[in-house]
Amino acid sequence: MPKSIHEVLKERILILDGAMGTMLQRYNFTEDDFRGERFKDFHTSVKGNNDLLSITQPKAIAEVHAKYFAAGADIVETNTFSGTTIAMADYDMEDLVYELNFESAKIAREVADSFTNKEPHKPRFVAGAIGPTNKTASMSPDVDDPGFRAISFDELRVAYKQQAEALLDGGVDILLVETIFDTLNAKAALFAIEEIKEERQIEIPIMVSGTITDASGRTLSGQTAEAFLISISHIPLLSVGFNCALGAKQLTPHLEVVSNHTDVAISAYPNAGLPNAFGEYDETPEQMAEQIREYLDKKLINIIGGCCGTTPPHINAIAKIASEYKPRPLNTPALYV
Repeated sequence: MPKSIHEVLKERILILDGAMGTMLQRYNFTEDDFRGERFKDFHTSVKGNNDLLSITQPKAIAEVHAKYFAAGADIVETNTFSGTTIAMADYDMEDLVYELNFESAKIAREVADSFTNKEPHKPRFVAGAIGPTNKTASMSPDVDDPGFRAISFDELRVAYKQQAEALLDGGVDILLVETIFDTLNAKAALFAIEEIKEERQIEIPIMVSGTITDASGRTLSGQTAEAFLISISHIPLLSVGFNCALGAKQLTPHLEVVSNHTDVAISAYPNAGLPNAFGEYDETPEQMAEQIREYLDKKLINIIGGCCGTTPPHINAIAKIASEYKPRPLNTPALYV
């Protein structure tokens, strides 16, 4: 029987996949490709709705997962970054949310199992990706009305619960609440997951990954790395860390803060550097891997991968360097847990 993720984490640094969006852009899918046969007469444009591709272009999604596993990834994320009724409202596709998440999880599960069967010594895992939605519970979108909120905690909780249940039904090993710019949104997701655990009488590993939006070292809703950690530390977590927004180098001091203040695993999946004037990411796999060496030298991380701009060659370069190091020790005394 393959080892659990908790067991593997004690043995080595785990490799997370890279960007799904970056890889899908290479397919140059047209509006018709996004629609497929099933949605050919849908009343509004769906181009750009990457989550829909799990239904209309499942082979492409499976190919991306397989490329990341072949490059050395231990964990792939489901193609569900926008898989809530809140985000799908942009496309009038709220009623598809369960199916989108279930199918995405199923695709990733099948690919993961095929790799685990070939290499039982290296079990592959599926993380159900739960994105931040396009609304914030902590801040007003209206500069003239600072007390206004576009969404409530309870609306977020209900939406996240629907997504998480579908991901679990589809067979994920982990739930990953990611790219958190507003910790109140994340708390709604975590609350929903705790409800599901209680109702189903199950345990499910939870990864939490915030995003530091600029050089101030804060999330969009104004929290420092330390405050972010404290505000989610009441939940039993597999890992906590950061992704997106910054390149590997800029992320180092924030990882140091969380690494020094918790005994759970630390994850990081930075972008391939900072975007250029055209919004593209220029950092090569070798450049990115060398920057990540600093994390390893300082024993900051247990799980490492890539976000925007990263590809299988980036993940392969990171995996090679990570294999030279032992993981950050777990269950060591921390300032607070």
